[in-house]
Amino acid sequence: MIYLDHNAITPVRPEALEAVRQGLDAFGNPSSVHAAGRAARDLLDRARGQVARALGAAPGEVVFTSGATEAAALAMRGALGAAAPGRRGLVVTAVEHPCVLDLARALAADGVPLRVVPVDGRGEPDLGELRAAVGRETALVCAMLANNETGVVLPLREIASATREAGALLFCDAVQAVGKLPVDVRTLGADLVALTSQKLGGPRGAGALWVRSGIPLRPLFGGHQERGRRAGTENLPGLAGLGAAVEAASGRREAEQALIGALRDRLERGLLEAVRGARVNGAGAARLPGTLSITFPGCDGEALLMAMDLEGLCASAGAACTSGSTKPSHVLSAMGLSPPEARATLRFSLGWSSTEADVDGALDVIPPLVERVRRAIPL
Repeated sequence: MIYLDHNAITPVRPEALEAVRQGLDAFGNPSSVHAAGRAARDLLDRARGQVARALGAAPGEVVFTSGATEAAALAMRGALGAAAPGRRGLVVTAVEHPCVLDLARALAADGVPLRVVPVDGRGEPDLGELRAAVGRETALVCAMLANNETGVVLPLREIASATREAGALLFCDAVQAVGKLPVDVRTLGADLVALTSQKLGGPRGAGALWVRSGIPLRPLFGGHQERGRRAGTENLPGLAGLGAAVEAASGRREAEQALIGALRDRLERGLLEAVRGARVNGAGAARLPGTLSITFPGCDGEALLMAMDLEGLCASAGAACTSGSTKPSHVLSAMGLSPPEARATLRFSLGWSSTEADVDGALDVIPPLVERVRRAIPL
């Protein structure tokens, strides 16, 4: 099998698998004061420290969650719920992950003033529009660090500057960036940062929200865990795996991402040379090393995905959580692609386990399949 869908989920790293086993062995409740509870607490504290070091944060600023979706909900509902009187507004970019955009729309339906900032053809937000959208009534701005579909890196420091000038808070979805880009919360400019385990080589069902010290946050529900910010007995095996995964990914980031970037570039060049009319989305913008969004004009993307799957090649038409949707990608639509162009677009994403053989195999399989699908199902 050739696996080129790491942005959806990446294989579990050996270090994370071992940490999960340790978490399963530590069966005590981390809130208990007896020996079994203290052993579990030690493992939880170790994981919190690993996440904090990877982000340049203090351990007490790390709130463990069930993943990025919950982290985003805690950041958005929590910040809006604790905002000062008169600050109710929410600003998001048009290319945010569905977990952010869907919640933003739900909040707007409940009366929260919402502004959506457009992006240009490269997928970068219009900073002039953003400055105009953020005002004294704005409580929170949401801007991801790197897009999950195109890999485009957003100008977060400029976004942070505009947010601070207006006195608002900034939530950053760093899910695709942590372990791939330098992410230091002391210089990033955000007030809340989300990450999740399965994008780093950790297990599913574990994530974290960094909350800058002193930022008020209303919890989603009651309970004493996570210093009263996130209730529920902690998923110790998953969180132990998260800690090990983020430590491994961050510790090897430069060498690992250099290799991944070289493989992505090789795949990109090969497809552009071999497939008539192929073009890269986000070309010219800063992008994640391992992400390639490419349009094959006149080719039905879903049919191409199924044909590739039969050949043992795994990829994606966009965000994995929207797989099966008949609507074109909101990210590609925001970048100006027409519905047929969006439907002709696939995402290939490489990760820590990717190899030259994967790229070579993909270049053998994809070009002839594109032409076959073009002939069979013309768009």
